Order: sequence, then structure tokens, then C-alpha cells
Amino acid sequence: MTGIEIVLLVLLLLAVATAARGIRTVPQGEVWTVERFGAFTRLMQPGLNLIIPFIDAVGRRLNVQEVVLDIPEQSVITRDNASVAVDGIVYYRVMEPAKAAYAVQNLQQALTALAMTNIRSVIGEMDLDATLSGRERINSSLLTILDGATDPWGVKVSRVELRKVEPPENLVRAMNLQMTAERERRATVVRAEGEKAALILAAEGRREAAMRDAEARERLAQAEAEATRMVSAAASGAGEQALRYFIADRYVKAFEALGTNPAHKLVVVPMEAAALAGGVAQALELLRPGATRPDPRGEAAAPAPGGNPWNQG
Repeated sequence: MTGIEIVLLVLLLLAVATAARGIRTVPQGEVWTVERFGAFTRLMQPGLNLIIPFIDAVGRRLNVQEVVLDIPEQSVITRDNASVAVDGIVYYRVMEPAKAAYAVQNLQQALTALAMTNIRSVIGEMDLDATLSGRERINSSLLTILDGATDPWGVKVSRVELRKVEPPENLVRAMNLQMTAERERRATVVRAEGEKAALILAAEGRREAAMRDAEARERLAQAEAEATRMVSAAASGAGEQALRYFIADRYVKAFEALGTNPAHKLVVVPMEAAALAGGVAQALELLRPGATRPDPRGEAAAPAPGGNPWNQG
């Protein structure tokens, strides 16, 4: 190989190397920065791009797609001094590649540290119960804080999610015991309320029954009073014979009821007609207008209507 051929070969290799350094292909979803002697000049968008060889160079390669960043698990102390293990994820996207490339040294490390610090800050202001039940509130607070803090970096935080919020094992056991005791207390209260309602219903039932019984006795007394008035009216209108028949009939029926009563094993009934007539006459004397009962301190008082004038053996 002659010297001319060697020179041509060297020039060809130099041209290929120069072209390789001046032609850049940026993949979709990324943006590259161009630095001239170490200073940022412009951005290269996805596709074929040309730069000045040996003068311009590729600076930072940035992913402009939405990125999911894992937040490592850490122990956080709540306001009531309870320790909980917390981790999460952050969704972010680079909106201004130049700021993301040069305003912060390591974007993902900065986002991770910022998220962990603010998780401790937000949860530290809440009680344990509020922390366990208020994930949406925590996520919303973290999103607002992180989105505002990363704005100078040209980053948009779109979502923050806590994946795990767990208290220590001994606290979990204590919470389970507390929940069990609370359920038992509620069950006891419900049973007591049921028993109270049953007693109230029973008392109201007894009260209603007593009222109805008193009303029935009142009506019975009114009926008996009305019957007495009717008998008195019948005696004054139909004469003593009709009244005597009525009283004798009632007198016989009273003895019949006394004889058929299963509680009495032995009943002695006077069978003399004169004694029966005497009882009827005494009853008529009591019902006659203006009649008065004999003085109980004197002779034997006349029996009341329906009473038994004879001594029973």
C-alpha cells in the first residue's frame, strides 16, 4: 500500500468518525441535551439530530415519560407516639428537560428524599387512628407538597400513593383486643336495650290489662245497678206478685249454682217450703220502698238478696 492510499484511508476513517460524532438518533420518549464546551445550548428531540463534531456533545439523557418511583419503607412516629411502617410510590413526569437536567443533580434521589421527608412530616401531625383511616388525606397532602416543591426542577408530580401503613405487631394485637372489647360492649348494650324494651312492653301490657279489668268491673257494677233499678221499676209497676216470682227464681238459681260448684263437696240445703217462703218474704221486705234493715245489734238482720238465711252445716 502506497503512502497516498494510507492517507486516503486515514481521511476516510476520520470522516466516518466525524460523521458518527455529529449524527445522533434520539429514541422516542427521551430528550437529550446538547452541550458546547460543557455549556448547555439546546435540546435534541426524538429522531435524527445533527451536532457539530468535536465541539458539541451529548449532555444528559432524560426520560420524559411518566415514571413510577418507589419510596422505600421507613418507620414513622405519629403524634400519639405510635410507630408505623410506611412506604409508597410517586408518579412524576419531566415537563422541562433543561431544568430537570441542570437544576437538580440527581432527580430520582432528590424526589425520593423529598417524599420520605414529607411523609414523616404529614403523618407526624396525625394520630394513629387518623393515619390508618386517612390514606386519601395523606396522599392528597403529599401530592400538593411534592408538586409544589418539584416545580423549580421542571417536574410534574401527578400522583402519590401510600402502599403500606402498618403499626408494629404488639400494637396490632392490642388494637385487636380493643376492637373485640368494643364489639362485646356494643353487644351487651344492644342486649340490655332489648331487655329494657321487653320490660317496658310487659309493663304496658299489664297496665292495659289492669285498665281493661277495671273498666269491665265498672261496667258490671253499672249493669247490676241498672238491673236493680229495672227490678225496682218492675216491682212498682207490675205488683208484688211479679217481684216475688223474680226473687224466688233468683233465689233458687243461687242454690243451684252453689250445689254445682266443684269447690264444695257437701252442701246442706233446707227443703222446707215454709223456710223457703220465709226467705223470699224477707227479700221482698228489703226491696220494698222505704224499707230499712234491722239493727245488727238487735235481732238477726234480714239476708241481702241472693244471700242464704239458713246456717249451713
